[in-house]
Formats: sequence, structure tokens, C-alpha cells
Amino acid sequence: MTTRTGPGPRERLLEAARELTYRHGVGVGVDALLGAANVARRSLYEHFGGKDGLIAEVLRRTTAEDEEDYLRTMRAAGEDPRARLLAVFDRLAEIVGGPGFRGCRYLAADLALADPGHPAHAVTRDYRERVRRLFEDELVRLGHRSPGHAADQLLLLVDGVLAAGATRPGTNPAISARELAGHVLDAGI
Repeated sequence: MTTRTGPGPRERLLEAARELTYRHGVGVGVDALLGAANVARRSLYEHFGGKDGLIAEVLRRTTAEDEEDYLRTMRAAGEDPRARLLAVFDRLAEIVGGPGFRGCRYLAADLALADPGHPAHAVTRDYRERVRRLFEDELVRLGHRSPGHAADQLLLLVDGVLAAGATRPGTNPAISARELAGHVLDAGI
């Protein structure tokens, strides 16, 4: 008879950290993480080298998922680069208006982790650069005169939507950001 086991300690730690750091921030205590994952302290150090490594790995996983969400959103909008980029803001409206939205986990981590050498910062920087390149590629396809600059502007609007959505609940900053994004797109054609 084979018994089916659930996720191992590594996966339980990742899931607990994903949930608790989003709900309470990256400052959540190690004991809370260990308790939620139902693992011994030794597992944290064996699998991640400590809390910093766990936080960085959680961010790596969520950035990959979020990047895929951008791609899926843009693909669903069709082939027109303008429509694909504006669809990002429609998706952000859904996210910000969804239950349990607490803001951008990457911005929150960057602000909370004072040590500039913390491994989480490299993960969040790489993620933002990948999203920026994704936007820039679409802007090139659109024929925008300044695709790099416009990609920076769109990324700033995305950050603004996520921050305002967390700090001003009940508003829908994605609507305003979508309108501004349209101006950014149209100004360079």
C-alpha cells in the first residue's frame, strides 16, 4: 500500500512565505514562517540558507508567475501592440480590485529591506527589467519613436497603479493609468 504524502518541507516553506510575506510583509518572523509551514528550523537553513534565501526564492517564483500573467494578458488581446499594452492596465484593474489585494510585493520588499545587498533586490530589479523589455518590444512593434523611454513611462504607471491600489482602496487607479498609457503610446507614433 502506497501512502500519498503532501508537499515536502521546502515547498511548505515556500508556500507559507509566499502567503505570510504578502499579507504581513517581508519582516514576518522566522518562527511564524516555520509554524505556518510546520517545519523545523533546520529545514529553512538546509533548503534556503536562511530567511534571506527563502524570501529571494519566493520572489523568484512570483516574478515568473507575474511575468507569465503579463504575457498571457497580452496574447489574449490579439496582435495589435497598442491593444496588447493597454490590456495590461485592464488586467491591473482586475488585480487591484480583487479580494486580498495588498499592493506590489516587489515594491514592498524593496522598501522594507534596507540592506542594498539583500538577494531580494536583485530578483526585483531583474523582474522589472524583464517587464520593461516586454513593453519595449511591443513599443518597437508599434513603431514608437522612443520605445525605451516609453517603456520606462509604462512601467512607472504600472508601479503607480499597484501602489495607489493598495493605499487608496476603492479607487481604480488603473483606469487613469490606462488613459495616460494611451497618451504615451500615441505620442510616439
